[in-house]
Amino acid sequence: MNTAVPDSPQDESPPPVSPPPFSTDEAERVRAIWTELRLPGLIDVHTHFMPRPVMDKVWAYFDSAGPLVGREWPITYRADEDVRVEALRAFGVRAYSSLIYPHKPDMAEWLNGWAQEFATNHPDCLHTATFYPEESAASYVSRAIQAGTQVFKSHIQVGDYSPMDSLLDGVWSQIADSQVPVIIHCGSGPAPGTHTGPEPIRALLQRFPSLPLIIAHMGMPEYEAFFDIALEYPSVHLDTTMAFTDFVEENAPFPDGLRSRLADAGDKILFGSDFPNIPYCYTHALEGVTRLDLGDEWLRNVLYCNAARVFGVSES
Repeated sequence: MNTAVPDSPQDESPPPVSPPPFSTDEAERVRAIWTELRLPGLIDVHTHFMPRPVMDKVWAYFDSAGPLVGREWPITYRADEDVRVEALRAFGVRAYSSLIYPHKPDMAEWLNGWAQEFATNHPDCLHTATFYPEESAASYVSRAIQAGTQVFKSHIQVGDYSPMDSLLDGVWSQIADSQVPVIIHCGSGPAPGTHTGPEPIRALLQRFPSLPLIIAHMGMPEYEAFFDIALEYPSVHLDTTMAFTDFVEENAPFPDGLRSRLADAGDKILFGSDFPNIPYCYTHALEGVTRLDLGDEWLRNVLYCNAARVFGVSES
């Protein structure tokens, strides 16, 4: 659940503190989980790699426990970019994202250029792009799709925009036509935004019913409403990011009455972690899902096979 971004791409920030972000023992514990399930690795659809000035400002916002965070939130994997990439590889993550998002006009296209270069240099990263309601949005989204974007990121909370903004009409129509998935933070956690919640998404899907949305964080805390939306629309999925962990269960517990329905939605749920911006270890992000005790086949789908199908990653 990321928050602030710098006011301009030129902002200068001090270098990040880079302690060793993971141990050999942790990597072995993560790999043991997917090995025991007879998987070729993990696919983590919700990870963040950003230009350094942007990531530094995001980390500073978490350090300050800003209003969109609202609580102490230590960054477990605060490290240089190459170290974070190596951590995911050590964990056996075969595909991941570089989720970027703007908070103002004239920023999204710059972020897209950075993310395209990042994906070129890191073939295991899904080519990621983003957008913002502005006159140029339809044009740069078209270029991103033509350049091979595999996933878009939309952050309704941080961007503070309505998904129904008319400036996004051309964006949503292209995404519906291309079927490039959008990981969309639209739930009202950890703090509500002006346009968060299920109703704006229902309105959006009524207008563009084939939109391939992936509801971030299982839609927390409006879990049930977003769960119903995912079951209603064939192209809508949910990601597990931070859901079911002790950190989130303290303030936004997943409803007990909804847990029994998770088994029936096994093809709708994709694993996400929010790496590196999580206040616990990567192993716990996985344990939050595995301790649901929904069986090995369900776990294989959630941790790998569903995302492999959605993003065209080899299932072997």
